[in-house]
Amino acid sequence: GLNIRIARALNKLMHRHGKVFEDRYHARILRFPLQVRHALCYVMQNGRRHGVHTEPGPDPFSSASYFEGWKEKLPVEFQPVSGRAPPVAKPNTWLLREGWLICGEISMDEIPGPRA
Repeated sequence: GLNIRIARALNKLMHRHGKVFEDRYHARILRFPLQVRHALCYVMQNGRRHGVHTEPGPDPFSSASYFEGWKEKLPVEFQPVSGRAPPVAKPNTWLLREGWLICGEISMDEIPGPRA
């Protein structure tokens, strides 16, 4: 939404029309368990992937506290606050609920992305 507002303002200022920003993401439907596992790993370990988060454990800025597919036990500092509703939605599809587990749980030390 913000990019749209900025683009319209810039186009108006420069008396032009058309695209100002490149697309920032690539949307695709995940159809296979391994694709879903890779996506979940990326979401939970995004900081590790980009070298921002190097501490042991999951990315503290992700929804890792509410994720139930860890290979290891969740450290105490990541335990969700009891009595509080989780800020994440329950999975609706078989692939998100359990299908991805065919490929194995996610390790807290795993770095998402291509293997080196």
